[in-house]
Amino acid sequence: MDFEVIIGLEIHVEMKTKSKMFSASPVAFGAEPNTLTSPYDLAFPGTLPLPNKQAVINAIQVAHALHMKIDNELHFDRKNYFYSDLPKGYQITQNRRPIGSNGYLDIVIDNKVNRVEIERLHLEEDTAKQLHFPSYSLIDYNRVGVPLIEIVTRPCIHSSDVAAKYVETIREIVSFLEVSDGKMEEGQLRCDVNISLKKKDDKKFGTKVEVKNINSFNYIKIALEYEINRQKNELLKGHQIVQETRRYDEANKATQTMRLKTDSVDYKYFPEANIPIIKLSQDFINHAIESSNELASDKRKRYLQEYKLNDYDTSILLSNLAVARYFDECSKFSKHYKAIANWIIVDISAFLNKNAITIDKFNIKPKVLVSLIDEIETGKISNKIGREIFNYMLEKNVDIKTAKSALNITNQESDDKVIRALVNEILDNNEQSIKDYHAGKDRALGFLIGQAMKKSGGKINPSITSKIMIEELKRRK
Repeated sequence: MDFEVIIGLEIHVEMKTKSKMFSASPVAFGAEPNTLTSPYDLAFPGTLPLPNKQAVINAIQVAHALHMKIDNELHFDRKNYFYSDLPKGYQITQNRRPIGSNGYLDIVIDNKVNRVEIERLHLEEDTAKQLHFPSYSLIDYNRVGVPLIEIVTRPCIHSSDVAAKYVETIREIVSFLEVSDGKMEEGQLRCDVNISLKKKDDKKFGTKVEVKNINSFNYIKIALEYEINRQKNELLKGHQIVQETRRYDEANKATQTMRLKTDSVDYKYFPEANIPIIKLSQDFINHAIESSNELASDKRKRYLQEYKLNDYDTSILLSNLAVARYFDECSKFSKHYKAIANWIIVDISAFLNKNAITIDKFNIKPKVLVSLIDEIETGKISNKIGREIFNYMLEKNVDIKTAKSALNITNQESDDKVIRALVNEILDNNEQSIKDYHAGKDRALGFLIGQAMKKSGGKINPSITSKIMIEELKRRK
């Protein structure tokens, strides 16, 4: 029996603003518990919320990147539920009018475009972090009020591959916009998955099961595939799927029941009386969009089409925002894009990995690296010499000029006239090698070039020398 998989995703993104959504408390990861709070965060009587302007700008930027309609009025609502992670007993969110609506994201897998329809993007505040122990629980209120955007798709995804790639793309968007670092391991990006199966010919969806708080991209795909197979096996046995909330068990690579959902929760939404409707001017919205950072998708087009990089190099450079920034900065000073990419991907990455540092801590600035690359690409120094200089610069933290002086390195001779004169001098003294070359003995060319390099003390450009040597040999037939 054939089943159609129906998947919908809800992604919560913590924004890295300086302060919280409705208070002036600072936002930071890893601070001592309950040190980043204010009377408002802890719901002291008489305190009032004040919306974070930067959080609104961030939400507009993400909504624009997702091709969404952006509301020109900011409406907030109360979502009422009493739980220990919400001091006020309610959460301020957007229910009736989200800031972004009716968007989409195209996910390309195996050259096929899969359009994911996005229903809404809304602003809200985060809840406290709970730490559970065998006989008690503790609450850290530092996270209360951290600005969130929630991005909700329509139930339009039909495979775990598309779902996982969609989440990865959302992370790429928010991190390149610098709205969030999107680190799932730190809870900055959290994903809830809704899954149901139905017979191919059925118009009605099957019973929906929710899998909560999956905290890695790899686990999203594994959890989805497990849950799809579980539901399929239940249906093939003639069993009904139970509407429930499940969690992903990393150790067993399986989903497990958390709680049943017999009825939908009534949150009794109503307008937040303490925050009036805020009108957003078109100038404010346009400025938020125009001040956005370049998206990874736009960088990708530039790298492939304008810089002529291949897919592999492009994907490596775009795997990390700081690396892409370093490459972009290098590209301001030179058009040797392929060489720059190679140095970053091979030599610089090897150094970063060996020393367990990130590229923003790398001590060779882009302009300095590019000047070294340009000397290699224009033939002033060889690749081998270039790497000696590079390693010395890293070790001693000096510039190219100082490194070359310390290593007693001078630029290669690249003047055609000078090299041609030397080549002819070598040929005049090696008539047998000329005969061997014309007899088809390949080693003769290598020998003659070697003699020229030896005569010059290794100071002539080898590629130019090889070219001129072949030209002069052809003349001496």
